[in-house]
Amino acid sequence: MSTTDPESVEPSAASNDSALLSPADVRELAGRLGVRPTKQRGQNFVIDANTVRRIVRAAEVRPDDVVVEVGPGLGSLTLGLLEAVDRVTAIEIDPLLAEHLPTTVAARMPAKADRFALVHADAMTVTELPGPAPTALVANLPYNVAVPVLLHMLERFPTIERTLVMVQSEVADRLAAQPGNKVYGVPSVKAQWYARVKRAGAIGRNVFWPAPNVDSGLVSLVRRDEPPKTTAARTEVFAVVDAAFAQRRKTLRAALAGWAGSAAAAETALTAAGIDHRLRGEALTVEQFAAIAEHKPQPSPQS
Repeated sequence: MSTTDPESVEPSAASNDSALLSPADVRELAGRLGVRPTKQRGQNFVIDANTVRRIVRAAEVRPDDVVVEVGPGLGSLTLGLLEAVDRVTAIEIDPLLAEHLPTTVAARMPAKADRFALVHADAMTVTELPGPAPTALVANLPYNVAVPVLLHMLERFPTIERTLVMVQSEVADRLAAQPGNKVYGVPSVKAQWYARVKRAGAIGRNVFWPAPNVDSGLVSLVRRDEPPKTTAARTEVFAVVDAAFAQRRKTLRAALAGWAGSAAAAETALTAAGIDHRLRGEALTVEQFAAIAEHKPQPSPQS
């Protein structure tokens, strides 16, 4: 596994940073609120202040950034972000956590309380946010919905220039994979439609409460100046990507037969796009998928 920071992070000694949550703070706060982390929502709370600071540094956020955070939980990362940026908008689906997070922010960082907003919603349904448009996305994403949430946020909020997400290590590998890599697939291509993607570090299990049974990784995404140049719509390109990897062991001629109408029609489209029909989806760049989408055969008019 290649990362820009190969060392996993383990819990630090007790922090002197009173604004950030210590392991004892997290457990005390959860106990007082009656919060029990659930696997259903992928809740694993970061309990180490040094890890929070490291995530904020890796995100390369600036003092004038407006950050959107998905799944803030008890607020460990939220507080770290508020130290570094102009304002933070958090999206939380859990009603109990959503109710109490503003109180935690006001108590531990009162000077920034008016720079914090909470949206109680499922991130997959959010289409607008209060206040200034977000310029960055930083989040510890629930493992079970990480990819769809990330892609939804990148699609709905084009002002997001920089993203740093913490996800399951295997998901991080898939998101950052390049053509030819065995884990290169749908998440890789779709993420690269929006951004330049790379691994940005590894995170140890013991910085979470409860500790997950999988490792985590950081993924950095810097939005492209513009999507790949193509006359095809994003949805049309993504349809080709989905079809190509639905049966990833098949050649493109066979895998795209349903999309094109027949294997012969798929071969014609691939030839027109300048792509060898014997290749598999894992060999293609996002630009090549866009080229294929431009040559989708049109259905014959019915007589």
